Amino acid sequence: MQLVFASSNKNKISEIQSMLPETIQILSLEAIGCHEEIPETAATIEGNAILKANYISKKYGYDCFADDTGLEVAALNGEPGVFSARYAGEQRNSDDNMNKLLDNLSDKNNRKAQFKTVIALNINGKQELFTGIAEGEITPEKTGTKGFGYDPIFQPLGYKETFAELSLEIKNEISHRGKATQKLINFLKKTL
Repeated sequence: MQLVFASSNKNKISEIQSMLPETIQILSLEAIGCHEEIPETAATIEGNAILKANYISKKYGYDCFADDTGLEVAALNGEPGVFSARYAGEQRNSDDNMNKLLDNLSDKNNRKAQFKTVIALNINGKQELFTGIAEGEITPEKTGTKGFGYDPIFQPLGYKETFAELSLEIKNEISHRGKATQKLINFLKKTL
């Protein structure tokens, strides 16, 4: 079975492909000839996942799934949330985003945060949503070289390491994307 993953983030694509059974092959946007930027104009993480999945289904006719992820920091009223990728500006630079977040938290004691991923799956003319949440806190400084995005400053609950210090296997088990993807996989196994 082939499913389009409506993402151009190679890190995300390989992370999710590594979790799927061999019977499901992920096609990237590039593979289906989609080179345009898919609009992410919704006010919620769920809304952006739905927008992206619907865009591919309507324009290209493929069964597909799309995800959107946000980092929600309690002391910042849920920021950066839906703006996580562009928190420090349109350049979408992870270091700039982390630096801005650490700066905004510099005078805060509460460093609780959660990553939230929502996957919208469009398959056989129906849509399903899968949500995964990873709770933790923001560390005072960046540590670790693995992962991407905010991984070097996010320490998941029950761990002394950041996501950027954990192996991909452990991260996939406990991460927001891992949890949402596991729900997607369970659904696909029942459906196929």
